[in-house]
Amino acid sequence: MPVHVIDEANRCLQCKNPMCRNKGCPIHTNIPEVIRLFKENRMMEAAQILFDNNPLSVVCSLVCNHENQCEGHCVRGIKGEPVHFSSIENYISDSCFERLDLSVPEWNGMKAAVIGAGPAGITIAITLARLGYRITVFETRDKIGGILRYGIPEFRLPKSILDRYYKRMREMGIMFRPNFSIGGSTSIQDLFEDGYKSVFIGTGAWKPRKLHIPGETFGHVFYAINYLNNPDVYDLGDDVVIVGAGNAAMDVARTAIRHGSKNVTVYVRGDEVNAAKNEFDYAQLDGVRFEYNKAIVRITDDGAVFCDMEKQEDGSFVVLEDTAKEVHASSVMVAISQVPQDQLVNRDKELKLNEKGNLKTDEYGETTMPGVFASGDVVTGAKTVVAAVALSKQIALDMDEYMRGAKPES
Repeated sequence: MPVHVIDEANRCLQCKNPMCRNKGCPIHTNIPEVIRLFKENRMMEAAQILFDNNPLSVVCSLVCNHENQCEGHCVRGIKGEPVHFSSIENYISDSCFERLDLSVPEWNGMKAAVIGAGPAGITIAITLARLGYRITVFETRDKIGGILRYGIPEFRLPKSILDRYYKRMREMGIMFRPNFSIGGSTSIQDLFEDGYKSVFIGTGAWKPRKLHIPGETFGHVFYAINYLNNPDVYDLGDDVVIVGAGNAAMDVARTAIRHGSKNVTVYVRGDEVNAAKNEFDYAQLDGVRFEYNKAIVRITDDGAVFCDMEKQEDGSFVVLEDTAKEVHASSVMVAISQVPQDQLVNRDKELKLNEKGNLKTDEYGETTMPGVFASGDVVTGAKTVVAAVALSKQIALDMDEYMRGAKPES
């Protein structure tokens, strides 16, 4: 690994207008500067830049869609292989994480509550703690990570990384309330009454989208987000059919194979998958099969019924109902994304949803309930980790302005 990373760093052209940073990276990581410092044996400085810009740099180095972001905009990639910054970032961030300076200033006298310990919640908690706030994180599950822990397979993101984050966050003075759901016996208003100056909601998107077809309640039908939460409790059998073609579908397919399923097939509505190319390539390498231009119409006791789809001149697809054919499956996995839960909205009526069913927020990330902010999947729907971090960084600063009374009038 070290030799490879050094070789990759030496390939960087140190562009004056680095497209990898300016156009490719959603959080605008200063890639040339990080690489320059690394080559000058100033790795701790490079690591601090990475973390200060992206508190989840260790995670993003593993799960980002680099081929469409930093590496996809590298000048080297025009005529050959791009500089694989993901490997460089991972080596630096992972090696230096325990040595990073995460010191916090003296308490400013204000507290903030963070609901949800996923990517958005972790980012908000770290950023506000470094601005002098006392933070309590309320998490429904027993460990932090959210979608990172309960939605991304171990072979893509080792859970030990999240345990390391928990330890460092505790060192920063951040408090955690695990196995505790805001929206049940405790409301957001209760938090304000206990003295929290502001509340952040980062509860993610955990409710699976349904197909709304006959047979969806049968015992051999499962949802991707539930399966990835704990694959060990499922017995999928040998023949697994997966409906959906995004990154979650690839994760499910590769996990099922690792748990012993012999024939795993992804059924794609169009003529190409939505997943990142490298995730698709790895799925093929693992033995996942793909069937294109197929629409599921119903689920049976023995499998599922699919129809062919035909592409029209305008690029749309129509279902050819007379081509219906049953496919045998021991399990049918639905992987067509997910939406936010509505527990908080049902409990605190001041919170409103937008037309897409996500939490409604203004340009500062503030919800329709004063002093309550939100970001991540609960606002945008299921998106990437780096997108959640980028948005949450800005919203943490907006929360800081609000709590200090410096937020401009809308």
